[in-house]
Amino acid sequence: MNIVDLSVQVGPLNFRNPILLASGTVGYGNEMSEFLDLNKIGGIVTKSLSLKPRKGNPPQRIVETPSGMLNAIGLANVGVEVFLKEKIPFLKKYDVPLICNIAASTIEEYVECTKILTEEEAISAFEINVSCPNVKEGGLQFGNDISAVGKITEKVKSVTRKPVIVKLSPNVSYISEFAKIVKQEGGDAISAINTLVGTAFDINTRKPKIKNVTGGLSGPAIKPVALAKVLEIKQKVDIPIIGIGGIMNWKDIIEFMIAGSSAIQIGTLNFINPAAPIEMLQSLESYCMKNKIEKISQLTGSYQI
Repeated sequence: MNIVDLSVQVGPLNFRNPILLASGTVGYGNEMSEFLDLNKIGGIVTKSLSLKPRKGNPPQRIVETPSGMLNAIGLANVGVEVFLKEKIPFLKKYDVPLICNIAASTIEEYVECTKILTEEEAISAFEINVSCPNVKEGGLQFGNDISAVGKITEKVKSVTRKPVIVKLSPNVSYISEFAKIVKQEGGDAISAINTLVGTAFDINTRKPKIKNVTGGLSGPAIKPVALAKVLEIKQKVDIPIIGIGGIMNWKDIIEFMIAGSSAIQIGTLNFINPAAPIEMLQSLESYCMKNKIEKISQLTGSYQI
């Protein structure tokens, strides 16, 4: 029996420990299963799913930058039908909470995806990726429009009894305003943050290094921004937070929890060391024992200002 209780609660969801694998960095779990025991992590967030399959953007789609990486994959995925038919059977072999990340280009598509997937008992919750372009409104991201974020939350909640987590964009002035509307419309939790917008140029050709010109910046470069956004939400809105952004070691996890996260997601690190999530668990336990913390959840929002 462990001396330290590493389990955490995010709204109605219970996880055996605070470490979840972030969407887009672990595919649908099968590749990662070769490197770590999926039964030992807190949960898996699937690659973004859309109603129909998507090819995504043309390459180059990923480029390394100082202390991070830019990606413009373009939400390439198999679509909900293939996911249910070909990917879920593998994931059902594991005793790990499965959170489906949903991406869409219209509010109706978010609703339709949720409606189809909610029938699958293996899915524990939904993470709604609002950092998608709204095709009906000329391509502006849903995540930059408070009323759109509220509407998506409300509509998705109306078609599922499962917990709904909204993944917020950091590319806004006050992220807490978006968290407020999510809570107001019945959302169960917030994932913060999605990637920052960035670009990079080749100085010889003077062309962007990414075919899409801009991409999402992730990795340790964004950690201080992510921590500040988590803290802002924690101070302004009473809603559970899953912290994301540049987590590279166990100390980063502790920092995110102190700032206000109930759980965290590991993303870019999965490309560097896919076994890292398991390796961190022992260090988290040791830290808690050393600091006489019986339940790791006691750390959430324990900052001193």
